[in-house]
Amino acid sequence: MKLRLMPVLLTSLLSAALLFGGWYSYRTFAVQEPLQKLVSSYEGVKDSHITIKRNEVTLKLDLQPGTKLRELVQYVSREGSTAIDGRTLKLDVEQKPSELLDEYWDKAMFSVAEAMESRKYTLIPAKLDGLKEQDSKYSGVTATTEIDDNNVYVSLSNGTESKFIILPRAAAKMGVWNNA
Repeated sequence: MKLRLMPVLLTSLLSAALLFGGWYSYRTFAVQEPLQKLVSSYEGVKDSHITIKRNEVTLKLDLQPGTKLRELVQYVSREGSTAIDGRTLKLDVEQKPSELLDEYWDKAMFSVAEAMESRKYTLIPAKLDGLKEQDSKYSGVTATTEIDDNNVYVSLSNGTESKFIILPRAAAKMGVWNNA
């Protein structure tokens, strides 16, 4: 029996195109698009971009000031559980630089790091509010803290500008420093 080269190549190419085209269509239209609609429909989300990898779903978000990150994470985890399907959910919040909010966070960072290290999370709101009492230029800054099983969410806002910080509750292991 003699195999002809052209029909074998055409059949192989057609099979590969159907297989990978079907996989791409399923991933786009049955997984990524419904999750995109779910995230975009949440109040406070201006824009979102979703990247789905084998073990992780990354949400790149542009949020309005005052958006509650913890509630957004819970909503996406609950409503998008079929699309997430056991993958870890990672947030990448787009930051718009604001000198006042950056300076406020820089001054609070040591106290927040100390509270995170000692696992005394209730100290974080007190430290953030204490900065407003120390310096009157921070009186217009609103600091909101929320916590869930994995992260501590800090939202800083001064009306039109905002800064979102996500602090993991499980500390990273210290390794060898490359600059030591």
